[in-house]
Amino acid sequence: MAASPQPDAGLRVSLEVEIPSDVAYIERVVDLVRHSCSELSFNSHQLALNVPVALSEALSNAILRGNQEDPEKRVRVCAKVDARRLVLEIADEGVRFDIDANTRDATDPDNLEREDGRGLFLMRALMDQVERFDTGPGTTQGNVVRLTLTRA
Repeated sequence: MAASPQPDAGLRVSLEVEIPSDVAYIERVVDLVRHSCSELSFNSHQLALNVPVALSEALSNAILRGNQEDPEKRVRVCAKVDARRLVLEIADEGVRFDIDANTRDATDPDNLEREDGRGLFLMRALMDQVERFDTGPGTTQGNVVRLTLTRA
């Protein structure tokens, strides 16, 4: 059995991307982040499931729910990857929300047939930590969702 490559403990990758509020950009952003994680030898399961699903859900929420697909609004993604973890910050320009109040248990019988409300649940199931912050003091709009995944 071949040994997997050892990640360079000193190597860090930072990536910043800004996209319009258009779901057509989601796949490209996911590919950029997944490639960065791959370069640091992240677990193939995390690259195939955790990263793309959680990031796609976060981007989708920012575009569809946060920015309401307003073409004048942007979504910003900041990814920091090192040998130990991936930290993603997805920022929108939408109305602030309470992350706990908006997370539905998708396994609850009342929610089984719903077609919405699974994004935050999936992010929390696939990432080690999911947090929401305001984009800045003195404003009434803007959310930053931070997703943290520790390398398996």
